[in-house]
Amino acid sequence: MKRWPVVGVTLAVLWLFVRGVELGVDYVLGEFVIGLGIGLPIAFVFRRFYAEEFAFASTVRVLPAAIAYLALFVKELIAANLDVVYRVLSPSMPIDPDVVAIPLRVETDAAVTTIANSITLTPGTLTMDYDEEANTLYVHGITGADREGVIEPVRRWEDYALVIFDEDASPDDTPPRPRGGSRGD
Repeated sequence: MKRWPVVGVTLAVLWLFVRGVELGVDYVLGEFVIGLGIGLPIAFVFRRFYAEEFAFASTVRVLPAAIAYLALFVKELIAANLDVVYRVLSPSMPIDPDVVAIPLRVETDAAVTTIANSITLTPGTLTMDYDEEANTLYVHGITGADREGVIEPVRRWEDYALVIFDEDASPDDTPPRPRGGSRGD
């Protein structure tokens, strides 16, 4: 089965959400046709980038982990935003920035990138570097002195990423210990 028509129809449905259509058969149908007119050519042009096979069973298997990852990310994002707002509004609150080394169990580029981006998108933390040889992320945190506070959400994201990206390691495996703590050690 060719995948580009399915992607084109999916883009047309997304078009409906982007446009914020009014409830009415004529209006929804008209916007859907416009979405098809935009989505199908885009899907056709980029068809060579799609995977050759679509493994429905593995997609269904990882879906709960992907939903849990996103839910955890949103929770951490909200908590981090509130924490940063509190620190800004309470200038006396101590800020003790530091760089924390976090060795990873995930190994694929997609999994490492997903976790690194999740860290960077969360206010108060920033992925500074990735040491491929040591498979370690270096994370700057405004509360870097609380190393466990920086590492804990990353470990939980990693547990889900191990399932999502079909890694060799398991969420039950013990995470590697950092060598020396922060980057400067």
